[in-house]
Amino acid sequence: MASTAGAETAERFLQARPGPEAATLIGEGKVEELRAAVHSSGADLVIFDHDLTPTQQRNLEKAIGCKIIDRTQLILDIFASRAHTREGRLQVELAQLNYILPRLSGHGVEMSRLGGGIGTRGPGETKLETDRRRIAKRIKRIEDDLNAVRAGRALHRRRRSAVPLATLALAGYTNAGKSTLFNRLTGSGVLADPRMFATLDPTVRPLQLPSRRRVLVSDTVGFIRNLPTTLVKAFRATLEEVKDAALVLHVVDVSAPAAAEHTAHVFQVLADIGAAAIPQILVLNKIDRVADDSASDADAVKRRLLSGSTGHPDAPAVALSALTGAGMDGLLEAVDQLLPLDPIVHATFHLSAGDGATLALLHEFGKVLATRYIDDSCEVEAEIPESLERRLAGRG
Repeated sequence: MASTAGAETAERFLQARPGPEAATLIGEGKVEELRAAVHSSGADLVIFDHDLTPTQQRNLEKAIGCKIIDRTQLILDIFASRAHTREGRLQVELAQLNYILPRLSGHGVEMSRLGGGIGTRGPGETKLETDRRRIAKRIKRIEDDLNAVRAGRALHRRRRSAVPLATLALAGYTNAGKSTLFNRLTGSGVLADPRMFATLDPTVRPLQLPSRRRVLVSDTVGFIRNLPTTLVKAFRATLEEVKDAALVLHVVDVSAPAAAEHTAHVFQVLADIGAAAIPQILVLNKIDRVADDSASDADAVKRRLLSGSTGHPDAPAVALSALTGAGMDGLLEAVDQLLPLDPIVHATFHLSAGDGATLALLHEFGKVLATRYIDDSCEVEAEIPESLERRLAGRG
């Protein structure tokens, strides 16, 4: 993550101790070791792969003599650089403000604001208090804006659900290859970047399965271990795309040394957002990067990934390479088998000549066999999903 954020790593330190030290997290001896390493290397930043309390952060900065950031700050910085849409920027800003608010600290009398009239002389209102109030107001405005975004997403989902199209949500650890798989499935040009968190905003595109059924595919933000609660809250509108999906394609980078750990973390996040019960397909991606043929045995890899995990033991597994396209046919067949059946039926509809909306639905979600215009009416013969025929009942 540090390299993703643009940092150059000078040294790394590991520490094993029975529990965190209240003042500095790592203890006095390790602080001295860090201070010496910072001075000798000329580093201007120390990153902790752990959340720090405001007190610990201040104590560490004072003792070490350089800027200290923790895991959440680093993730927020990466997210801020990746946010391009208005929704993404609002979500990142909300998470940043929720992180900053408890870390505001006053510096005594020099931060006081003196009044200029009767009744206002004295220490007045500290800058700390005004900063807190200003940030709280900004948080409220952002939450209102995100509620509007969430309402818009819900409206779009309702419109999509009015048409018989199931949604497949791509989920997985960051850099598992979700966007590459999304592009391979849908022929889209979504950014596929090897850096972490390249995708923040969900993207939805249609896909036609081998059975000729059409579904929607949604690409979402990548998960990560110990995902900060501020991010889970801020990106709730994005994660709702996963929660409302008919099927989750859980993408795993089988070439990653910690693939089993990553898989367990994704299962945990899915449970946290209420999506654990949604059917899943375990997509074993990047088999082209594995030296031997072990990754092609999907069932064996699945057993290894799920050992000790509480995830979906009955989820089918498909080995593939989103980059080369190997194994994609197997994934599409698995999706077809797992999704609820929506058989194709032959139907004839008598529409008014001006009913362009229904005619567009028939063309978009079915196969129009014949169209005949008689006076001010239109007769359409088509093969369509049974659920669409039920929706259009009375027009046939």
